[in-house]
Order: sequence, then structure tokens, then C-alpha cells
Amino acid sequence: MSKTGIFMADGSEEIEGLTVVDILRRADLEIEMISIQATTSVTGSHGIQWIADTTFEAVDFDTLDAIVLPGGMPGTLKLGDHAGVNSVVKKFAKEGKLVAAICAAPSVLGAAGILESKRATCHPGFEAKLTGATTSQDTVVTDGNIITSRGMGTAIDFALAIVKYFKDDSAVEDLKQKLVYR
Repeated sequence: MSKTGIFMADGSEEIEGLTVVDILRRADLEIEMISIQATTSVTGSHGIQWIADTTFEAVDFDTLDAIVLPGGMPGTLKLGDHAGVNSVVKKFAKEGKLVAAICAAPSVLGAAGILESKRATCHPGFEAKLTGATTSQDTVVTDGNIITSRGMGTAIDFALAIVKYFKDDSAVEDLKQKLVYR
């Protein structure tokens, strides 16, 4: 079974992060919420608080098959400023493991240099930060082991793209039926 980690920071967009956690768990995929702070307590960009499963320092990243970065401000800036996050993103991309980011967070991937010659999407206005990428206005873009998405309104589609990466179209369709989604 594949295991995904999702980075969380104060200021992360709640829907972009927690929707991914919820949908992957509904798809019977293991996902671990990883606070990049000293504590597991996280406060989102709209003041909603939740408890992550663990902290960055406690994670054995070799046990993960994917990493996800939610957007939101200033959460995206905190993810981008975290040396460990950048190291993991680069390592996973190099190893061919899944790296997924939504909203403003694809800018972290651009700054890490992993979007070179890739197609990617992001929140409108962040396109210039997708260094090396061919940008798209598609809701979700999957290019090899990189998945990007535009924002809070695309969080379900983003999460379903991650499910599809690890499972198949029938698993996604089954999940959509259960969610009463399109």
C-alpha cells in the first residue's frame, strides 16, 4: 500500500489540505499529516485549527511514496522557506516519487527547480513562479510524477488525481459515486 505525506503549516489553506486527507483516506490510501512546525497543532489561513499526525522531525521520509503541498497564505511561504520541505521535494522528484501541489504551492516546486520541461498549473497570478514549466489553466495537471492544481475550488479534483495516480479510473469513479460528485 502506498503512503502519502502532506505538509501542513500555519496559514495553509484548510480545504486544500484537509480535502486531500479525507479523500485519500476514503480511497483506503494511507496519508499522514506532517506539521512543519515544532508542534502538531496547525491553524489554517482562515483560523481553523486541527492536529496533524506528526511533526517533520519525526517522519521517516523513506517510508513515503508521495508528498503533497497545500496552498494558502502564508502557509505556502512557510513551506517554501523550510529547508527540509525543499530537500524532500527535490529528493522525491529525483527518485520519481509523486510530488503534488495545489494553489500557490506549485511555486515551491518551481523554486525547487523540479518543474523544468513539465506542464503545471497554479492559482492565477503565480504562473511566473513555475520556473521552467509550461503553464496551463487546466483544473489539474498530471505530468509524470508531478500533479498540480489551481486552488480551493479544485481540491476534490486534485485529490481524485492523486487517487488515480495510485489506483485506477474505476477506483476514482467508485469514489465519485460515493461522494455524489459529478
